[in-house]
Amino acid sequence: MAAATVAVQRALGKAAIPPLVVILGATGTGKSKLAIELGKRVQGEIISADSMQVYKGLDIATNKVTSEEQAQCPHHMISFVDPLVSSYTVVDFRNRVLSLIEDMHRREKLPIIVGGTNYYIESILWKVLVDTGQENGTDLKTELQKLGGPELHRRLMEVDPEMAATLHPHDARKIARSLQVYQETGVKHSRLLEEQREQDGADDLGGPLRFSDPCIFWLHSNMEVLDKRLDDRVDEMLSLGLIEELKDFHQRFNEKKIQENSQDYQHGIFQSIGFKEFHEYLTAGADISQEEREELKMKGVEALKQAVRRYARKQNKWVRNRFLKRPGTNIPPVYGLDVTDVARWEPMVLNPALDVLDCLRKLI
Repeated sequence: MAAATVAVQRALGKAAIPPLVVILGATGTGKSKLAIELGKRVQGEIISADSMQVYKGLDIATNKVTSEEQAQCPHHMISFVDPLVSSYTVVDFRNRVLSLIEDMHRREKLPIIVGGTNYYIESILWKVLVDTGQENGTDLKTELQKLGGPELHRRLMEVDPEMAATLHPHDARKIARSLQVYQETGVKHSRLLEEQREQDGADDLGGPLRFSDPCIFWLHSNMEVLDKRLDDRVDEMLSLGLIEELKDFHQRFNEKKIQENSQDYQHGIFQSIGFKEFHEYLTAGADISQEEREELKMKGVEALKQAVRRYARKQNKWVRNRFLKRPGTNIPPVYGLDVTDVARWEPMVLNPALDVLDCLRKLI
């Protein structure tokens, strides 16, 4: 780890800054805005850590940065996976992003990771994933999941009772992952994770930091203010054509799945906030009245606003639990930036972030 950091510093010369910047925060706090402004000023390039933005389509629903915003600063990991692919994993993400970071360091660019998918960010900051070295791992995991949670849990209890005890019997995805690890390595998943936690610099949550001294910003806001901002964001998404986007995507990719009874809101881009909430509206038959159709639409709007608020709280809870409540040698410092007052964004958010980067550069 130390050698990797030294290599980065040598590559960046006297203007050395941390090996990467990570911008955390709930949806609606302006993470992308800060990332772009920092990127323009410190020779940075942005890596999206959003599990839904990797897919092509649903640009409004997944809140992708616009083409105009992308033109201001190079962006990566956006709109490159086919929307019908349901097997893109965090391992795929991690491998591609680590390669991007290495390339940016060679080109003397600062990687700026921004996004709200917690386990994507964790996979870059810490060594928390188990590699099996098998190319067909995704196919095996998909086949296992078809067996269903209870049967998978029974099988896991036979080979790895310690891991099975930590997983809910209906969490087919995680159980399938543990069985996949066992089948491909011959070693219990629980034992591999234990070995990971025994590495120097690790703790009970996983392995050591992948990069020394990352700079992490947390954008936070008064929740009443943020709730209003999130409601306004949903209204803006609607005005930008969210309903039309969902209808078009539904007709092109989802309608046939529903007819074949193979629709799945638990995998791939169909997990995006918006699809589940507007399911009744999107699947309503031609025999219902316009009034009933409008009621379903408004029901979807309210459900979407509630889902966005819940997601924001989930994101904040993860930051508090992962970074703030667990001090340790492998928990990097987090610099909080209050984004409650958007009228004071520069003095409260941008300028302090630039000051932190400047101080860190002088310390290295």
